[in-house]
Amino acid sequence: MNFTTILKSKILFLFIFFLSFSQTIVSQEEKKEGEKKYPLRSIIDLFTKEDTLKISKPDSKTNLIVFPTLGYQPANGFTLGFISQFSFKIKPENKISLLSGGASYSSQKQVLTYLKNNMYISNDRYFFSGDFRYYIFSQSNYGLGTDIIPWGAEFKEFDFNAIEQPMNYNYFKFHETVSYNILPSFFIGLGIHFDSYTDIDDKLLDVANEQYTYHYNYSKKYDFSDKNYAVNGVSLNLIYDTRDNLINTNNGLYLNLNYRYNPQTLVNLHRSATLLLESRYFIPISKINKQHVIGFWAYGQFLINGKLPYLNQPAIGWDQNSRSGKGYTQGLFRGTNLMYFESEYRFPITKNQMISGTVFANATTASSIDKGLRLFQSIQPAIGVGLRVLLDKTTLTNFVVNLGLGRDSQTFYFNDGEGF
Repeated sequence: MNFTTILKSKILFLFIFFLSFSQTIVSQEEKKEGEKKYPLRSIIDLFTKEDTLKISKPDSKTNLIVFPTLGYQPANGFTLGFISQFSFKIKPENKISLLSGGASYSSQKQVLTYLKNNMYISNDRYFFSGDFRYYIFSQSNYGLGTDIIPWGAEFKEFDFNAIEQPMNYNYFKFHETVSYNILPSFFIGLGIHFDSYTDIDDKLLDVANEQYTYHYNYSKKYDFSDKNYAVNGVSLNLIYDTRDNLINTNNGLYLNLNYRYNPQTLVNLHRSATLLLESRYFIPISKINKQHVIGFWAYGQFLINGKLPYLNQPAIGWDQNSRSGKGYTQGLFRGTNLMYFESEYRFPITKNQMISGTVFANATTASSIDKGLRLFQSIQPAIGVGLRVLLDKTTLTNFVVNLGLGRDSQTFYFNDGEGF
């Protein structure tokens, strides 16, 4: 039995099991519609006296979560550090705003620092979205396009080690967009974007002995340095957002169009323009417990014109939350254009929703202009399951554990907050 058959059987089994599980829970809840609902309980409540829990408290306008982490990501190895999340509302009727940040050191000698924001300001008239990072980083390259993992008979002989090319580099990212509400749930705005890649050390590159790499060959072909480069520009943004909670959405639709122009400057050696399209749609499937949710996430990143350096081309795991492509290591699939699709079913396990779970499936397709590979000519799927532990009842913030299974690939993740 080949991998394709096994993967399809796993997907079928997972969806039949969890859909049956969902229908059982939903039907039971509908019978209990007149009964009292169970109060939410977070992991913090395990260390809180029962008398204190019974005291009714108004919802806080601000919530701060800070805790140390010992985690694991395929691209980073084991990490030790801290993560933090500050959520707030100026007024109770406003949307939740979020600031998150953290720093960690990995077993692969990486230093990872980040600060991200998704904030509604001035009675939800302005929406700020930012992603700031500084990484002392290492990540392998595997070539361009999703056909790097073959299908058919060739897959039997496939070995990731045969195509892996390790690399070290420093990465600085500063992206910030500001959008203004012009119609109900509709925003238009501008952004600035800086991406800098320095001290690139291509481990297998040996020019003297004619040992070349994907990164070196691409950089020389398109007239980029193979040691340092940057891509800086401005963007136009259109956003439509009806989500009830951007941290853990139970219902709503999010659409984002980002057109980015990178002019040629002393830093930008080549002009380029890119387009990002993203949608997230959440459907509650229970009238009683809205934590029964089916979510759909799709996005595409496209090169409209010009040239991008190798590392700035779209790749899985490089979205704002670094959650795309579960089942494969970050950066495994990279290409001229990339499209990603994911569907996830979220459900409570305990009645107080302290413990919940997910099952998901995703697919990635990436093109390569050098190989003449177009989008959808090669598609790589993955499936997985996840466990959630409730950290904060007001914002429904979870501590997240995910197991992803791709083609000849298994990945394990620890995170805070949902992937999308």
